[in-house]
Amino acid sequence: MIDYRYYLWYKFFNSLFLGLSVGSIFVVYTPLKPSIFSLGGIALAIGMLIIAKFYEKIMNIKYFFYITMFVELTVLSFVIFFLLFKYSYMSALVVYLGYQLTFVFGSYLVRMETVALKKTVLLSFADIMKQKGYLVGLVVSYLFYKTLDFFGIIDKQTQVYYLHFILLVLEIIILILVYKSFEKYDKITD
Repeated sequence: MIDYRYYLWYKFFNSLFLGLSVGSIFVVYTPLKPSIFSLGGIALAIGMLIIAKFYEKIMNIKYFFYITMFVELTVLSFVIFFLLFKYSYMSALVVYLGYQLTFVFGSYLVRMETVALKKTVLLSFADIMKQKGYLVGLVVSYLFYKTLDFFGIIDKQTQVYYLHFILLVLEIIILILVYKSFEKYDKITD
């Protein structure tokens, strides 16, 4: 069973992360060649096909928890990688591959969320929390960049690097919320 209170806050913070990070991706991906995006898209499509083949086995709360944690740990990993190795071709590639890996599970997670939340009202609350989080993330991102501009930090790579410290903290909060969302389920299955 999912603890809906924690799960809805997870949806908020997850979308807050997205809203904060959406503009930074264009800066992070700068070193990559366009052909990399084509290859990534092909790999993404193949990965999604493979995951869809396993729906019958993985459409349950246990796998929903494991895959959600895997996705969020992947995000945490590439945020840390970026903070450690800053701007390089390798860090851009790792971040891109990390996002592509998480996107492979996107359709599954959306479908499983619909199954797990069951009630229309809960799905509505989840979507409202997602939109609120995304909107807040975009506003905070804008204010963050404007604040850095005000203090004379105008290099976009430096700005995006600093933003990743906020993303790191957010991702830790997200992981805690995912765990708390499924904690009751975890105790039942032990």
